[in-house]
Amino acid sequence: MTVDLHVHSTASDGTDEPAELIRRAARLGLRTVALTDHDTLAGIGAARESAAAEGIELIPGTELSVDWPTGKMHLLVYFLEPGTGPLQDRLQWLRDGRRERNAAILERLHDLGFEISMSEVEARAAGPSVGRPHIADSLVARGYFTSRSEAFIDLLGDGGRAYAERRRLPAAEAIRLARDSDAVPVIAHPYTVGLSRDEYAAAFEELTALGLGGIEAFYPEHSPVLREHLAGLAASLGIVATGGSDYHGTGKPDIELGVGHGDLAVPPAVVGALHAAKRR
Repeated sequence: MTVDLHVHSTASDGTDEPAELIRRAARLGLRTVALTDHDTLAGIGAARESAAAEGIELIPGTELSVDWPTGKMHLLVYFLEPGTGPLQDRLQWLRDGRRERNAAILERLHDLGFEISMSEVEARAAGPSVGRPHIADSLVARGYFTSRSEAFIDLLGDGGRAYAERRRLPAAEAIRLARDSDAVPVIAHPYTVGLSRDEYAAAFEELTALGLGGIEAFYPEHSPVLREHLAGLAASLGIVATGGSDYHGTGKPDIELGVGHGDLAVPPAVVGALHAAKRR
């Protein structure tokens, strides 16, 4: 338990401040952490300063939701540095899309009898990336639900009564922009892609030809068998089998840094493999 390549802070929808998240990682014995907040790099500076003090390697990154012909998927983008760049310059466009979607969701919630305001939602967010988890937190604070997950199941999840789509980059464009930004794009939690094994193997082969650098094989919701299958698939494609907890603090109270539900173990060798993928 020394590596976690998928964590979120208050810069997006996590509940730990970036610096405190790194201090927590150090207390748990982690040595490499990737901060991958949604559509933003706002937490990297504070996390990097804390990582230097704690003797932890911080990999800067972000998580994107992208369009794919069969639906949508998430990409983790590693080694994406704050500042300007091909992908960095598109993150504001993505956050603007979140704001548009938030307004549409609040309008639907109002029509359904749920009275919350945009100011309430934005007050729940400590960073610039405001989204559905903050709307869920506002609903919980109002007493409509008891948890984020309950609000998602009833209203905010895909197909929910208040769900609204938002702008996304096409997967191929996101991969190209990541590579042009000297970063490594990796498919996050493949179990959510919604394809059969044969279908996602074909999809991942196509994405690898476009520049995909890895597959998140080691993930809390993947069974041990699926983890090994995905790691083997990554090896057959010549890309990296990565892993992480998808830690959100109290936003996902059953997920702990480094170990997920308790059985997650990301191989430390993954870190070197990612650095090698960046150099290629």
